Amino acid sequence: MYFTWKLSQMKAIVDKEREQSIYKVTLAGSFINFVLLLFKFTAGFIGNSAAMVADAVHSLSDFLTDIIVFVFVRVSNRPKDKCHDYGHGKFETFATLLIGIALLLVGLGIAWTGATAIISVIRGTTLAGPGMIALIAAGLSIVLKEAAYQYTVIYGRKLKSDALIANAWHHRSDAFSSIATIVGISGAILLGDKWTILDPLAALFVSFFIIKIAFKLMKPCIDELMEKSLPDDVENEIIALVESFEGVSNLHNLFTRKMGNIYAIEFHIRMDGKTSLTQAHAKMTEIEQHIRELYGQETHVIIHTEPAKPNAAF
Repeated sequence: MYFTWKLSQMKAIVDKEREQSIYKVTLAGSFINFVLLLFKFTAGFIGNSAAMVADAVHSLSDFLTDIIVFVFVRVSNRPKDKCHDYGHGKFETFATLLIGIALLLVGLGIAWTGATAIISVIRGTTLAGPGMIALIAAGLSIVLKEAAYQYTVIYGRKLKSDALIANAWHHRSDAFSSIATIVGISGAILLGDKWTILDPLAALFVSFFIIKIAFKLMKPCIDELMEKSLPDDVENEIIALVESFEGVSNLHNLFTRKMGNIYAIEFHIRMDGKTSLTQAHAKMTEIEQHIRELYGQETHVIIHTEPAKPNAAF
């Protein structure tokens, strides 16, 4: 009893430390996003740059998704309760999906703005050239957002947080969009009025990149919410591990899925029908322990034991 209580206490401490680390990393990114979105909007309007305004909108979406991470990570770290027997891990998955959706909407919005400006140029409208302040803002954005990506993705992998990793990619997409922005703005400034179309072209290019990343983030979230099985290599690893135990054979009816950062694994095995209930229980407990050592102590494991067929080899 004391051992079980001690484990639960240790788990609570680990979960709290994980939650605080995620908040710390997200808060740093939020500060960068807030500073950049103010500077980009100012530079975009003063410097008359559609690409920079689009970049500013992207930074605004970054800031809003940081808020989503703050809210949903706190919820996802709650222990299981009467209404959530499997815990709250999928709230973090849902947060990641919302980040992907936000990116998709921003990408589509930028594409619309850029395409509209390009069409107007084709029809004979002359766009005003962007100012130098927009170029400075783009350069600053590249440096700060790449730094935010590196910092966030390192901790996201360390803490095994899908939402944090997704947010890191949101930072990097902003850095890449600023690269396209700086190319378009510098081209429009250096080449003169006839090439001001490079500014909305840069905005359009940014939008395609953002949309691609959005789908990349959304797909695994949708798979998880639709209860997609774990990858084949993971399932094969589970089968090999379980059937390596002496007296265990014929793993079948394997069901797997992902719940946030936790694996759920269920399967049937066969054991000698003459094995006592005590021995069978001890063997299943040993198997569970090895599975949790491999995939994490929170792994949900259900094992159903059946008597082996006569003359079955183990």
